[in-house]
Amino acid sequence: MSADVEQLGLRVFPTPPRDATAVATPAGDSGTPSFGRKVWASTWPKLIALGIVLAAWQLLYMSGWRPAYVLPSPSATFHELGQQMTTHRFWAAIGITARRAIVGFTLAVLVGTVIGLAVARSRVLRAGVGSLVTGLQTMPSIAWFPLSLLVFGFTERAITFVVILGAAPSVANGIIAGVDHVPPSLLRVARTLGARGFGLYRHVIIPAAMPTYVSGLKQGWAFAWRSLMAGELLVIIAHRPSLGVLLDFDRQNSDAAAMISIMIVILVIGMGVDVAFNAVDRGLRHRRGLIIES
Repeated sequence: MSADVEQLGLRVFPTPPRDATAVATPAGDSGTPSFGRKVWASTWPKLIALGIVLAAWQLLYMSGWRPAYVLPSPSATFHELGQQMTTHRFWAAIGITARRAIVGFTLAVLVGTVIGLAVARSRVLRAGVGSLVTGLQTMPSIAWFPLSLLVFGFTERAITFVVILGAAPSVANGIIAGVDHVPPSLLRVARTLGARGFGLYRHVIIPAAMPTYVSGLKQGWAFAWRSLMAGELLVIIAHRPSLGVLLDFDRQNSDAAAMISIMIVILVIGMGVDVAFNAVDRGLRHRRGLIIES
């Protein structure tokens, strides 16, 4: 039968295997990296960067550029950090700072989201308030503290007020940019299917703008954390220890090792929240097919 087919000018090709990739894949290997390999692949670059920083710090200390009481060695700093972690005051300070960060950032997200949706939906508000939101974002948060202290005094509300003003404009700009980048074809299809008013925003615009909105939240957190640290250095409330208070206390006592150890804690907390936002962003993009797992 194959000879008859060849006489008609056709060629007979062998039937390919059901799964071509299964032939090339070694036995026992699924082709997908394990969870441990993924963790290691994302961890080892950070470990190398950390090693470079510590090595440079150690070399700078050994060079004698500054005396040890001004620039302590990495070992002395981490030893001091370990000592502080055994005290109740250290963990109480972390708790107070974390509470302020959560409350301030949550309020900033609410305020920024409402303003962002209002500006994105109204042309009049965009023309009148859009540039003001961008201007507030570029304004240093520490510039708000004189007004905040004048209005609220040395209280928790003074710190929260500045944290909100520092983070809300970034959140608002994130959702405005996300709404602006929704494809017009998607809006036309949604309107054709009957989506109108709040339903259009709830089911079409907000989900489509979510990746840019998450980026705005991430940037807003960075501004909120910086504003909070500035506030805790300026606004010291009695019997309310915080990371900023510990940092200023160590500066006044010229305890460089303790001061740098608190700075490391502040850095680690900020980076930890940033990693969480990156995980959310990556998961969001993965569900939308914007990331292909290798």
